Amino acid sequence: MNKPALTIYKIGGSIIDDAAELTKFLELLAQTAGLKILVHGGGKGASTMMRELGLVPQLINGRRVTDAATLDIVTMFYAGKTNKQVVADLQRLGVNALGLSGADGNSIQGVKRPVKEIDYGFVGDLTPTSINAVFVQQVVASGLTPVLCPIIHDGQGQLLNTNADTIASAVAVALANIYEVTLHYCFEKNGVLRNVHDDNSVIKEINSAGYAELKAQGIIADGMLPKLENAFSALNQGVSQVIIGHALQINSCLHTVLCLN
Repeated sequence: MNKPALTIYKIGGSIIDDAAELTKFLELLAQTAGLKILVHGGGKGASTMMRELGLVPQLINGRRVTDAATLDIVTMFYAGKTNKQVVADLQRLGVNALGLSGADGNSIQGVKRPVKEIDYGFVGDLTPTSINAVFVQQVVASGLTPVLCPIIHDGQGQLLNTNADTIASAVAVALANIYEVTLHYCFEKNGVLRNVHDDNSVIKEINSAGYAELKAQGIIADGMLPKLENAFSALNQGVSQVIIGHALQINSCLHTVLCLN
């Protein structure tokens, strides 16, 4: 029996910080048929709010160090302001969305990242059993579109700040037994670029061998590395297809498609 199709969209990058661009993306999303889930990142708004409150954001290798004060702010900004504004915009567009943190419905439970060379504070890592696939599937089956933010919990009352790319990948993998899952990573670039200074140098398709070669050549580097690591991990665990491209081109053929072979 064929599994029903489900598309998971992860939106991040500068799109989440630009109200006009985000609105355009949500309009496109609303026009896209079929079952869907939206996972959103935090953007730079939390850092702006921290500075306004006299706090200094600290990032190491692109990852936010989350002390207690920072956790309060990112929870307010990601799970509150950003999540609820996205949900309100989708309701305006006729999409019956339900905003969720990982604590809501026990949808995502993780563990506090252990201290090694760096203490990231209240940052959460996911485990193979982190995603409550039964609950998320029930929400989707009820006709609602889940909107997941990057705040999860540890089951002991502690909230944790977690990477949204990783959440999107984990949700895709957890639901791959139930649905034919396509995972879209949507941001401000047209896809994986051969030349980071040329937005038209999109690599249309990358398989496992090609990915290893592009990494060795240094073409895929920096922030794109964890995105593609998550993507290929998802493909290896049953996700049907991963697409990386511009948030405002989700219905076009201008993007990068990732495959195993």
